[in-house]
Amino acid sequence: MKKKKDKNYPWEFSIVGGVVRVAIRNGEDIAHLPELDQKLWTVLSCPTSGFEFDETTLNLMDANQDGKIHVNDVTAAATWLTKVLRKPNDLLKGESSIHLSGFADTPEGQEVLNACRAVLAKTGESDKEVICLEDAAKALGILAKESAAIRQAEEKVLPYGEDTQAALVAVNTLKAKIDDYFLRCRLAAFDAESTATLDVSTKRIEAISERNLPDCMDEIAAYPLFRINGSSTMPLGRGVNPAWRDAFNSLKSLVFDKDFPEADSISETDWNNIQSKFAEYLKWKETVEKETAEFLESQKVEADTFTLADKFLHLYRDFYKFLNNFVTLKDFYSRDPQNLAVFQAGKLFIDQRCLELCIRVSDMGKQIAVASKSNMFILYCDCVSKQGGRMTIAAAVTDSEVSNLHEGQNAIFYDRNGLDWDATVIKIVENPVSVPQSFWRPYRKFAKWCSEKLNSKVAAKDDALLNMAGEVEADPAKAAPQAFDIAKFAGIFAAIGMALGFILDALVGVMDSLAKMPWYGVILVFAALILVISAPSMILTWIKLRKRSLSPILNANGWAINSRILVNSRFGMTLTSIAKRPKVVIGKDPYSEEPPLWKKILGWFIFIAVVAGIAFGILYHHDKLHFLGIENPKVTAVCSEAPAE
Repeated sequence: MKKKKDKNYPWEFSIVGGVVRVAIRNGEDIAHLPELDQKLWTVLSCPTSGFEFDETTLNLMDANQDGKIHVNDVTAAATWLTKVLRKPNDLLKGESSIHLSGFADTPEGQEVLNACRAVLAKTGESDKEVICLEDAAKALGILAKESAAIRQAEEKVLPYGEDTQAALVAVNTLKAKIDDYFLRCRLAAFDAESTATLDVSTKRIEAISERNLPDCMDEIAAYPLFRINGSSTMPLGRGVNPAWRDAFNSLKSLVFDKDFPEADSISETDWNNIQSKFAEYLKWKETVEKETAEFLESQKVEADTFTLADKFLHLYRDFYKFLNNFVTLKDFYSRDPQNLAVFQAGKLFIDQRCLELCIRVSDMGKQIAVASKSNMFILYCDCVSKQGGRMTIAAAVTDSEVSNLHEGQNAIFYDRNGLDWDATVIKIVENPVSVPQSFWRPYRKFAKWCSEKLNSKVAAKDDALLNMAGEVEADPAKAAPQAFDIAKFAGIFAAIGMALGFILDALVGVMDSLAKMPWYGVILVFAALILVISAPSMILTWIKLRKRSLSPILNANGWAINSRILVNSRFGMTLTSIAKRPKVVIGKDPYSEEPPLWKKILGWFIFIAVVAGIAFGILYHHDKLHFLGIENPKVTAVCSEAPAE
């Protein structure tokens, strides 16, 4: 741990995950967070959902409700909390309850204290000296029930909900014209010959036809609302008097479309029923509307007060944990199973291993675009719970063998609540996992290449034989054997012979060079050859492991990461646990398969060749092969020059 002065406040810093990060030691550090250089923060912003943290707390911190927590949101919360509390160090406890004596004698502290007392009074526990999150939730629940009761009482007297007053105005605007229309309909039904008289006369329209009609709207408004044609119902579509069109359309949308959504017309009885609906509303409006409005206003004040207490209690419990995952990454690198990082969604069990670095994926497209930059071996899995939930996770393989992992492989994922999900690997981003595994990587890639080539050749040959069989079946004449043309294949045989000759010459040269070396030189040559093949892969892996970072994955999830989140080899070994098999000392697997004979022969041949090569080198070096007619010129020369005794 080292101290560093940042302007006026002496911050302490420590190296966490290969990066220098600020240490949040006490409440005083939290109070001075606004003074910390923003370039030293680990995270600059994060979403308010999609990871393992109380979303209520995050939404309460999100001052502008944009779905993101920014540095200014965190510093504002830090300043407010440290002013509210008598002892800001209490924030480090992470408790969900507080004694009422814990509030400071500041305006902010007394405001929250009064809010907490109001909560306890609402729950009928005014004598309590300790308030907890459950108390705030209970008070808000009581308030919600009271508001619901008032709303239900209102709904009984508000036939058209919040639009009731507007609907009443629309009804009153057209009441006289609609009553006039139905009365004209009744008269026309009483005396059919009077229908033309009751309707608008052509002469009245002719009288204004030569004038500017907009100036005649008062006279047009005096015409009937609809034409009188012997019908006893009022149409709800076209044909309304132009002077009353806007008023009728308003009445139709507020009333008629709600009461008669599919009707083309209504009767006079329907119209009277509509008017009767407003009787109870008018009575309520004259008597209790003012009292109800005052009650709802007082409830709004109470709701603001209870929400303030609820906000404080949520932040009092969660703020320090949030800082350990935002300003620093203490929870991630501590490897404390009780305090996992907020982005760790659970554990994935697959191929006899447990992957503990699993992160929910919010946008698969963004993940694929940046996943390779993390230098991590990642399994993207589609997870489905028994309750019908569905999510995608990114599980990092940070240790153990990876050759058995493949797309389509099934696994089990356990979330932070212990709920099990059926997981299926849908995509793999391959990167080196460890330096020892990279030693064999070139040989595996070569073996894979050979296998693919062999399979493709065999498949092509098989297809050719099938095609030939089909052609023969279609045309039996093609099945006749053709004479072997020795001249045609002479060049091929010559080329093959020359190639084999070159290969044999090269092998003889290599064996001759090896024969002239001391026995330990042969071993060093083979070791050097293996190192030349494996060293580039191991060096590249070592470089990538030093750069293995979680930052790109979190950035793709909407986080703004301000520093590296390294996952080196040593730390990665703690994030992936491998099954430890017990040692079997009794019995033998009755169904174990014996290795094939060719493998035994090849193994013995290699062993004998190596032993013979070493022995040959030793004997040749000491000139001990006279009985075979083989002499080492150097040893013979030395012996011949030695003086005789």
